[in-house]
Amino acid sequence: MPRSGSGKELLRCLEFVARTHHRDFNEAAVLAGLPLENHDLTPSVFERAAQRLKLASKIVQRSVEDINPALLPAIVLLTNNRACVVHSIDKAKGSAEVIYPELNDAATEIALDDIAEQANGYIIYCRPEFDFDKRADDTFKANHRHWFWGVIRENRKLYKDVLIAALLINIFALAMPLFVMNVYDRVVPNQATETLWVLAVGAFVAITADMVLRLMRTWYVDLAANRTDVKVSSSILQRVLAMRMADAPQATGSFVSGIQGFESVRQFFSSASVNALVDLPFVVFFIAVIAIINPYLALPIIVGALLLFLHALATQHKMRSMAEDSMRASAMRNASLVEAVGSLALVKTFNGQSKAQATWEKSTIYISRSAARMRVLSASLATSGTWIQQTVAISMIIIGVYLVIAGNLTVGGIIAAYLLSSRAMAPIGQAASLLGQYHTAATAMKSLNDVMARESEGNDDASKQSKPILNGHIQFKNVSFAYSNDTPEALSNVSFEINPGEKVAILGRNGSGKSSITRLIMGLYHPQKGQVRVDNIDLQQINLTQLRRNIGYLPQDADLMFGTIQDNITMPSETLHAEQLVQVANQVGLANVTNRYPDGLNHMIQERGRNVSGGQRQLIALARALINDPPMIILDEPTGSLDHSSEDQLKRTLLENTKVKTLIVVTHKTSMLDLVERIIVVDSGKIVADGKKDDVLHALRSGRVGAG
Repeated sequence: MPRSGSGKELLRCLEFVARTHHRDFNEAAVLAGLPLENHDLTPSVFERAAQRLKLASKIVQRSVEDINPALLPAIVLLTNNRACVVHSIDKAKGSAEVIYPELNDAATEIALDDIAEQANGYIIYCRPEFDFDKRADDTFKANHRHWFWGVIRENRKLYKDVLIAALLINIFALAMPLFVMNVYDRVVPNQATETLWVLAVGAFVAITADMVLRLMRTWYVDLAANRTDVKVSSSILQRVLAMRMADAPQATGSFVSGIQGFESVRQFFSSASVNALVDLPFVVFFIAVIAIINPYLALPIIVGALLLFLHALATQHKMRSMAEDSMRASAMRNASLVEAVGSLALVKTFNGQSKAQATWEKSTIYISRSAARMRVLSASLATSGTWIQQTVAISMIIIGVYLVIAGNLTVGGIIAAYLLSSRAMAPIGQAASLLGQYHTAATAMKSLNDVMARESEGNDDASKQSKPILNGHIQFKNVSFAYSNDTPEALSNVSFEINPGEKVAILGRNGSGKSSITRLIMGLYHPQKGQVRVDNIDLQQINLTQLRRNIGYLPQDADLMFGTIQDNITMPSETLHAEQLVQVANQVGLANVTNRYPDGLNHMIQERGRNVSGGQRQLIALARALINDPPMIILDEPTGSLDHSSEDQLKRTLLENTKVKTLIVVTHKTSMLDLVERIIVVDSGKIVADGKKDDVLHALRSGRVGAG
């Protein structure tokens, strides 16, 4: 895959092509969740970005002179990690109309030879996909592409080559039986050594071709499997990261175990399995060839195949049940492991080792027994298949002897039929032995279908409104919200409005709904009733990636990711200068922490920030919230783990840096109220007070309003 380090140029080229084809371009939607390098678009992920604009794209290795004029405009990748758009070509003049991103879409006429000198040999063609409008009946609309089978269909050319190779391999499989039959029936009786050599050369050519075709078939299957693995694995993680918080798994370990089940699906589509299944239809071909030699010789194979099929059919229900039970037990075991390791200090402190060990061992014993029973069933199919295959061979020889005595068959015919019988029975036995693997893969597919069916936040939806810069006007209109259908409402008929630049504190008892308000503003959840609006736009109509870029958010639980302190702080930042990072670290008081480490901001943080104190975690999370200098800042208990000195420094920083910003502070500390001019009091999911700070505080002190 070619590289184009100037991802911004490539993105601007995509934008020009999209607008040429009348596609609305929303940069945040186009790039949301893609594996960018330094926040830049690269050719390796260009196709996925174009798909979000309903553009079909393909990167081809081609010179500028060979560009197909019917497919213009096309993107030309240039040397020095640059890109441009060729809008039109005039072959008579030997020139082209080119758009360079740095010239703001202005067209420039350049000689084809000059463009060819700059090009690196790769062209990206983009064409619009067909759009069905609302008049089209859903019955006639194209089906949505399945997350797995859609990728398999992308590789249909490779699988077509696999089928062609399988056809030729099975035709060449006739070479040895026919060679042996002719040697015994014609060469030996007539001592025709010249014919022997002709037949031998033909057989050698056939087995050599067979070897080459087998290697090619295996290579094609593995190539298709690798392509599928990369694309499907990427789409699974993309779906997981894009799913709504309302659909987030309750048990992380079991959820991850279900995703890991894709490994069994991938293994089932490996070369061994696919080759066995592709060879299965040719059983009929070999039976027909044997029947040509003598119809009676085909009877044992037909009976043997039916017996093996009935045996496999009888074990289906049990194998399917064991595969499902085994996967559930594996998910439970994985969940207990993740929970125990993630809460290791808790387990040790309250002596929970015995319970965790018992849960693990109970699940392991069950999984081991299920696996053993599955292996026994699979072994019974394999051994019965071997026994049936050998019985079929013996039966054919017995029938063949009687046919030879009766003068209806030659000795060479018996040997040829015997060799062909093994080729006929082998695919049936292999397919039967794959049943256990099939049921494991089918169970994993069900689990993955559930994951892929979960609703997405829609950050890659280009139809959502693009708002790169927000003013900070927040409105709640009759909002009612519950985290699930079986939990009470966290908010009930809540309405309020926060103007741009306003400083507001939200007070209330534990569980009153304060954090729920902040999560709704962040778009992490959507209300069941009412509207949450930012800058007069319903949050469900705005691109959430852009929304979150405009909000500096400190959640109540200041979680950190594995990586350096700098990695954690710069997570939301696309472009950052070192001076910015140092400045923010100093502002929140983080410099006092990093100065203690020899590697400073490059100090490594363990998962969830386990190797730093709660206060240090909070300072890092605060720096992360402020690093982009956003117009809105939402802080949920920002000083809960800070000492008085750190709290005072944070207050000074916020007073200085939020003069023109919208600030929302959820707090239990009255000292933090110095930052605000208005207070909203929440109790049992309802707003019980909303007004100027002094008025609300007076009401609270006089007992006219209840809050914690």
